[in-house]
Amino acid sequence: MTDLESPTLVDVTAADWATPTLIDVPEVRDELGALGVVEKDSPFPFPVKRVYFLYDVPSNAVRGSHAHKDLYQLIVAVSGSFQVDLDDGFTKSRFVLNSPNKGLTIPPGYWRTLRDFSAGSAALVFASEEYNPGDYIRDYDEFVKWTTA
Repeated sequence: MTDLESPTLVDVTAADWATPTLIDVPEVRDELGALGVVEKDSPFPFPVKRVYFLYDVPSNAVRGSHAHKDLYQLIVAVSGSFQVDLDDGFTKSRFVLNSPNKGLTIPPGYWRTLRDFSAGSAALVFASEEYNPGDYIRDYDEFVKWTTA
């Protein structure tokens, strides 16, 4: 992946979980609308131990600005759109999430920032672990040192 390149969407069963990947979120669609489904046996790279959501984020706000040492995430834009910038210490990539049936998996070891939230947007985040402050790297220079150690 080159600098700021957005990879193409892949089938969840074919995803390479070692790199950030756009995946299809299972859905059921009929004349009444759509229902996105994530169940305990969904074919994701991790068991879900924590779910949280971001909403009412001002369009000029930047969220995230940290990395995780061990935690995996799946981020879905359930409403509106926002941008996710990722950095593994060597390569930067950019993803625009704007559909509730597409999600971005983020493995450990990626610095992430979320920005450019549209009005009414909401991000749903599935995490592989419960909240653990020791898993976070909140200083970018420390993150770069960690990636090259």
